[in-house]
Amino acid sequence: MSLIRYECTDGCARITMTNPERGNVFSPEAGDELREAILRAKADAARVIVLAAEGKYFSVGGDLAGFAAVDDMEPYLLDLAEGVNRIVTELVRCDAVVISAVQGTAAGVGFPLAAAADIVVASEKAKFSLAYAKVGLSPDGGGSLLVHTLGLHRVLRLTLLGDMLSASEALDAGLVARVVPADGLEAAVDEVVANLLSGSPEALARTKHLVRGVADPNPESALRREAQSISALGGSASGREGINAFLEKRAPSFGA
Repeated sequence: MSLIRYECTDGCARITMTNPERGNVFSPEAGDELREAILRAKADAARVIVLAAEGKYFSVGGDLAGFAAVDDMEPYLLDLAEGVNRIVTELVRCDAVVISAVQGTAAGVGFPLAAAADIVVASEKAKFSLAYAKVGLSPDGGGSLLVHTLGLHRVLRLTLLGDMLSASEALDAGLVARVVPADGLEAAVDEVVANLLSGSPEALARTKHLVRGVADPNPESALRREAQSISALGGSASGREGINAFLEKRAPSFGA
């Protein structure tokens, strides 16, 4: 079963995660398909890329059940995180303007994946969570890069306390460009797409790279550190305990 749907018309590539029954979890298979779709959009010379998802959730994050089934989690998580990093890097470095359409909760790696877009359009039902520490892990996929958008102490609050960011809070913080009623998300995204397609492709691409270059000229270094961190934690006793406790729906016991 395909986990990603790809469509490209009139210069706009639409990439949709299509595993709503499992909350569009991020697995190695989903990652491979998502990166393939992004590379296909580049080959199709798409000027705009829309990243969206079916169902209630944008993405609930990593496939914790899949993590728990792996004997040696450290290399598994390193490979998975590095795969996410390649996706985020493609989105950040490509000439196309990237829009994420966030209809529901974006948790775990789903949050930085949505935030890797240049423009985030959110439903009023959208929520954003970086509660990795609750399952004994640390952020990946660009979670630490959110400091550039949200500010140091807000990111510390979200990561250390596991607080949820509402759509309106995300708008106030500058992460989200527009918040719209749930039934108006598609139309709002189409409006943004039309606006971008009416502009100069070269000017938009150069502007994107100039602005992103000031915000962080070398995001790859932060992504590499994140991959190493989540991998090490996944191979630790606390990582195993956090994931197992989440799946067993009990409070974790991390010890002293």
